[in-house]
Amino acid sequence: MAGAGSAGDLDTLARVVGRIRGNIERVIEGKPDVVQSALVVLLAEGHLLIEDVPGVGKTMLSKALARSIDCSVRRIQFTPDLLPSDVTGVSVFNQNTREFEFRPGGVFANIVVGDEINRASPKTQSALLECMEERQVTVDNNTYQLETPFMVIATQNPIEMEGTYALPEAQRDRFMARVSIGYPVEAAEIAMLDSHTFARPLDDLEPVADAGEIRKLAAIVGQVYVAPAVQQYVVSITGATRRSNDLVLGASPRATLHLVRAAKAQAAIEGRDYVLPDDIQRLAQPVLAHRLLPSVEAAMGGRTTQAILDGILAGVPVPSPQGGAAPVPHRA
Repeated sequence: MAGAGSAGDLDTLARVVGRIRGNIERVIEGKPDVVQSALVVLLAEGHLLIEDVPGVGKTMLSKALARSIDCSVRRIQFTPDLLPSDVTGVSVFNQNTREFEFRPGGVFANIVVGDEINRASPKTQSALLECMEERQVTVDNNTYQLETPFMVIATQNPIEMEGTYALPEAQRDRFMARVSIGYPVEAAEIAMLDSHTFARPLDDLEPVADAGEIRKLAAIVGQVYVAPAVQQYVVSITGATRRSNDLVLGASPRATLHLVRAAKAQAAIEGRDYVLPDDIQRLAQPVLAHRLLPSVEAAMGGRTTQAILDGILAGVPVPSPQGGAAPVPHRA
């Protein structure tokens, strides 16, 4: 049976995504794949980790996405002296009412931009665990729900490691995908000189969607069909990472779920109400690689998690059309 998203729903999604993409690409030159990944994570209701060297536009990408949507946005600059209460909020005693009042922290927004997340202590990093997974914050035995959509876009620099704290496995596992922007091609860098030296394109960005539209698009993505054979394919891939001798930590069940959700968003953005094995293969690296830990032998041999994952993907049989993974017709 086909997915529940109608052609009209997918057309609506395509229009809104096109507006957001066009807005972001006014700021981020020549990186359509990175912009696509950010939109996939947004519609799949996940969180995005942008990891790259300084100066390639990590924070600019996160800000451009945030400014393209008319919703609440907060930026948290992660530093060694940042406290967990700065992130989640704190109860303060009011002298007039003689009662404690809760003052929300930086995570109380639809989109939270966390800059240089690995510069905060593990104690502060752990303040994000509950809100990223459960969309809520607990302070002094009181639980506060976060509004939807809720997305954390965090950046980190993998080169300058002095004064940084590596993200723990539990934290990395809560990020649906990790992307690297990379250096621009020559033509894009020349175009950037024209557009960024006379003005600041980021300051001119206007919202082209709102929180209500994003919620509707996420609901459309949720109805995209995933055939049993494709589900089995995803489980086979993540299961293979757990059995690999080159890895000491494989993909978690949360990673399996994130891979399927991201594939559904990818399919919807491309105008399909069904997921193909190609969607899984395309998203396996950004969704799974940052969660895997290579063994000592693999690391000493110079094998990266990306290379190990490529080998695993090559060894897992791809579902055939007869297995139920072929395109299914759109429902009228």
